[in-house]
Amino acid sequence: MKTVTMLRRRSEFFVFLDSALSVITQKEEQKEEPPLSPSDEYLQVLLQMKTTSADQFDNLEKHTQWGIEFVEKYTKFVKERSEIETNYAKQIRNLSKKYQPKKNSKEEEESKYTFCRAFLTTLNELNDYAGQHEVISENLTSLIITELARYLQELKTERKSHFHDGRKAQQHIESSWKQLEASKKRFERECKEAERAQQYFEKMDADINVTKADVEKARQQAQMRHQMASDSKSEYAAYLEKFNKEQNEHYYTIIPNIFQKLQDMEEKRIERISVCMKTFADVDRQVLPIVGKCLDGMTNAAESIEPKADSKQVVESFKSGFEPPGDVEFEDYGQAMKRTVSETSLSNTKESKEKPGVKAKSKLWPFIKNKNKGSAPEDFSHLPPEQRRKKLQGKIDELSKDIQKEMDQRDALTKMKDVYIKNPQMGDPASVDPRLTEIGQNIEKLQSEVQKFEGWLAEVEERMPSKSDSHRKSGLYETQNSTTVSNNCAQDRESPDGSYTEEQNSEVQVKAQPIPTPTTTTEFDDEFDDEEVLPTIGTCKALYPFEGHNEGTISVAEGELLYVIEEDKGDGWTRVRRNEDEEGYVPTSYVEVFLETNAKGAMTYI
Repeated sequence: MKTVTMLRRRSEFFVFLDSALSVITQKEEQKEEPPLSPSDEYLQVLLQMKTTSADQFDNLEKHTQWGIEFVEKYTKFVKERSEIETNYAKQIRNLSKKYQPKKNSKEEEESKYTFCRAFLTTLNELNDYAGQHEVISENLTSLIITELARYLQELKTERKSHFHDGRKAQQHIESSWKQLEASKKRFERECKEAERAQQYFEKMDADINVTKADVEKARQQAQMRHQMASDSKSEYAAYLEKFNKEQNEHYYTIIPNIFQKLQDMEEKRIERISVCMKTFADVDRQVLPIVGKCLDGMTNAAESIEPKADSKQVVESFKSGFEPPGDVEFEDYGQAMKRTVSETSLSNTKESKEKPGVKAKSKLWPFIKNKNKGSAPEDFSHLPPEQRRKKLQGKIDELSKDIQKEMDQRDALTKMKDVYIKNPQMGDPASVDPRLTEIGQNIEKLQSEVQKFEGWLAEVEERMPSKSDSHRKSGLYETQNSTTVSNNCAQDRESPDGSYTEEQNSEVQVKAQPIPTPTTTTEFDDEFDDEEVLPTIGTCKALYPFEGHNEGTISVAEGELLYVIEEDKGDGWTRVRRNEDEEGYVPTSYVEVFLETNAKGAMTYI
């Protein structure tokens, strides 16, 4: 009975062993045959696809890198063109400035002639012509160079990402292939071990000298090897199924998607180059109308030259008004008589011309420059009344600005001191007092200086006659109107004497707005603080939460966006607004401020 059981077990084991070894036997037979098996053909195709895929990635990598280098080359080309335009415009401006007439008495004489005025117009038009080349340079920089530089960074990042995904997918499929090969070799090894264990068991079972325990031990070892071979077979089958699935996804989904992304990236690059080349031409085309107007202005200036009018102007300039000398009388030296000179003779005319010359020369003494150079007096008493008045007014304006600056610093330090008093942990209030005292002394000193210069100004204005004063004001009004009209006609072109007109405008503005005292300014600011809604000058983002328990502050949450209505003036606080009703101060270090460059309220002080 025991023998039958052992034979039955042996038969079951042989069935498994035969099924396990059949795979190995078939493979060995296929190796001996000249034609390749389907699995070997599949492996060869797989190897070819891997090699082809790697080659395609190398080719695409070289081509896309060449495309990036082309974009960089085109950017360099546009940059050099922009530099050429800038240098050309600079040289044209210098040429126009070099031949501009100097501001002296000779300029007034030259302005009487039409050809001189035409030349001045040509120089001004040439200056505007140079400005259009500057516009070309600026547009090339902003529309092409800057955009291509930003796009190059994006293109490099996108290209790097796509090739990184491709290499990652390639490494993944290779790793799966290695796992499959390892599983296959493990299965083959386990099958061979099971076969040797089975042969050893059969040998032990057939040997009558071997004990029963040794036979049982060999049988158990053969069964264990059988189980290990079965597990290796299952593992190999699972890895094979997994690899086939991943391989199909790799070659039919992942790699085609990456190649499609690279193709789209390349098409966008080519399209961007096309747009930039079109913009390159449009930049020149946009300035052609203005360049044409400049050239038309030069042509009109040349056509406005009147030779006859200029020649008449020369006649009027050098006409003396003297009558031609009369006939020279005959002098008879044969008679003893006194020779007299005719009143209309040429010699008498020359003598009459020489005498007034002496008088005229004696009248030039007021215009001789004083060569004794010394320090100018503080009250500008060495200047004529009108120039002295302008100097005193400018000095008063300068001192008023210094006073306002000191008052702003005093207000900021006062706010800081109040914050320190309410929040002692933020700082010592007494540390601000020395600076406040110093600022107060500076304000008093500046105020005394203002009063001194205002007294001198009042003295000058009292001495000036009322007629000349009214005439001066009316002249300023006419100058402002004429300046406005000329600016509109010339399309915002600067006149040679624009600085003088600007000085007169500022003079009238100063006379219309008297300088406020510090006390008046402070009271006005306090009233203005309660009524006026400050404009928004930017935005800010809270970096940390702030409770805002003290008066004048506002609580904010981390990441909250607020409007900035007053920037930090050195006290460490920024004034913000949440809505129309909620506004207050927050620590500047708690927020990230984004000020608007064109904000009108950026310098508003409370």
